[in-house]
Amino acid sequence: MADVVFTAVQKRYGAVEIIPGLDLTIPDGSFTVLVGPSGCGKSTLLRMIAGLEEVSGGSIHIGGEDVTTRDPSQRGIAMVFQSYALYPHMSVADNIGFGLKLSDMPKAEIATRVQDAADTLQLTHLLDRKPKQLSGGQRQRVAIGRAIVRKPKVFLFDEPLSNLDAALRAQMRVELAELHSRIGATMVYVTHDQVEAMTMADRIVVLKDGHIEQAGAPMELYRKPATPFVAGFIGSPKMNFITGEEARKLGGDTVGIRPEHLRITADAQWQVTVRHVEHLGSETLIYVTSDSLGPLTIKTEGDIGIDPGQQVRVGYDSADLHRFKSGARAEVYT
Repeated sequence: MADVVFTAVQKRYGAVEIIPGLDLTIPDGSFTVLVGPSGCGKSTLLRMIAGLEEVSGGSIHIGGEDVTTRDPSQRGIAMVFQSYALYPHMSVADNIGFGLKLSDMPKAEIATRVQDAADTLQLTHLLDRKPKQLSGGQRQRVAIGRAIVRKPKVFLFDEPLSNLDAALRAQMRVELAELHSRIGATMVYVTHDQVEAMTMADRIVVLKDGHIEQAGAPMELYRKPATPFVAGFIGSPKMNFITGEEARKLGGDTVGIRPEHLRITADAQWQVTVRHVEHLGSETLIYVTSDSLGPLTIKTEGDIGIDPGQQVRVGYDSADLHRFKSGARAEVYT
């Protein structure tokens, strides 16, 4: 296991600067998720840790060792990609152990490591099968097993669940979190999906345009977002934002409130018009609007008898408001 330390790291492609100078420490043994929209630099950072992208400036240390110019094979990392990249003619066992075979490791040691990885990932009963006989989730576990047998200092995951359907993604989120708990290794995981970040990470780094907007524990970012960008990116449905005169009345240039913190009551502060209602069983999402507030989303538990076109009153507690000044970080947190 090892920490990963970026010091003034830059990445340029010609005159185009992708990472303008980034400082970040990924703690030893953490499950750190790099999250942000497409083009924010998260995959570039991961690939620089792996040695697949050259560092234009600054340094990267893994476990206290400067690996900035080292080859990928000398960094003590293992990477799991979005594509499973399994050899179709090989069995699961051979796929998991292939990298070890190339390094001339003794057969007995390879067999032991493959068996240990299969036990960890619940693949023991599948070791003789070919990839075409596996489900998507099983194939991804084989790819993870291929990383585990190398016993790396750091595991790197580049959007590994994006090819799976919703049910399998949910299952694999649990399995990856459990895997981290069992082996305790440093894991760095890239995704654009904030649900993946919130459910798996013990630390989230939110990126925007190559800069770190905020880093911290998932619920810290949810409860105390430092910028409107973080506030809007973390949480589902995303935070409501109010601007203009109504925001200034509430004490900010931009004021945010989460959908679950809005309530519909007869004596509430705002009158709005219902645009659309989504009945999701255990909860209901209500989309409303008004001239002074703009569009808002309300999240309530269970079902609720409200129809589009209806006028309702919506309220809030002042403690649930997030007030942001233009160009500054949040002044008031929940």
